[in-house]
Amino acid sequence: MPTVLLTHTPDMLANYYGPRALAALRALCEVRLNETGRVLDDAAALAKAAQGCAIIVSDRQTPGPAEFFAQAPNELAAFLRVAIDIRNIDVAAASKQGILVTHATAGFVASVAEQAIGYMIDWGRHTLDYTNEYRAGADPVSRMGKQLSGATLGILGYGAIGEHLARLGRAFGMKVKVSDPFKTVTEPGVQQTSFEDVLAESDFVVCLVIANEQTENLMNASAFARMKKSAYFINVSRGNLVDEQALAAALDAKRIAGAAMDVGRAQDQKPSLFLASRADVIATPHTAGLTPDAAEHQAVDTVNQVKEILAGRMPPGAANADAALRLSVFTNR
Repeated sequence: MPTVLLTHTPDMLANYYGPRALAALRALCEVRLNETGRVLDDAAALAKAAQGCAIIVSDRQTPGPAEFFAQAPNELAAFLRVAIDIRNIDVAAASKQGILVTHATAGFVASVAEQAIGYMIDWGRHTLDYTNEYRAGADPVSRMGKQLSGATLGILGYGAIGEHLARLGRAFGMKVKVSDPFKTVTEPGVQQTSFEDVLAESDFVVCLVIANEQTENLMNASAFARMKKSAYFINVSRGNLVDEQALAAALDAKRIAGAAMDVGRAQDQKPSLFLASRADVIATPHTAGLTPDAAEHQAVDTVNQVKEILAGRMPPGAANADAALRLSVFTNR
């Protein structure tokens, strides 16, 4: 049986892969676990761990740089990612060596959209502020809140999560405005408009834009200046969409009412501490998609990809199918 290296540390294995997916993977092949207790973020260490392995199934923190693919074992045919994001995998370098790279599908659509709703309720009803005051032994002063019904939800980026969030917003009685230049929005009750209008008219602005070179620092000083002073900014996409110094300045100047974030520019795309520690920010450590259903979905994706590879077929999620010449070892068996 071929050997698969699963790069996850023990905590990642429990949270982002799970026993059912691991058992299914073991039914297909020999599985070698990462027993170092740390992320295999060194190219030489990863190459050493992968010796004798035909496939790597990697967590999102384990990179696949050019240096790794240059020294990858000759038997390595595929590098599978238990996530959608493959930006830290050098696909061109993998292709040069004939190694397949794949990504998983989005199993966290509902989970992330629900987290965004949770942030809105927390901010709108001052839940976290009251809780912290009670925990400090104080008797909080009651303040007027903001209900979701009748409020305007602005969604930047109308992919699968944006569509799901729009449906949730409408179920709460919210007015929904969407900005996405690459989509035509036809859903009843959802108004497609400009980026500038979403910022100016929304009570809650939720960033769900795809992160790439063109969207780097999309939310900058100019963008925050367009928002209402009573509005809240929520980021559940990627940290590099936000100019963090501009966000801090907007909060300092009270140009916006507050922010919530599950992502940032810290390690593993977590919120940066200088923002997460603020009283006018709600932050979670990149856990919006960390539910059993969401985590198992992507793990099962990689199990199915391994099954297809071993059967000599190109798996779904392939990023460089035309260059994956090493898969011939399976098609010629």
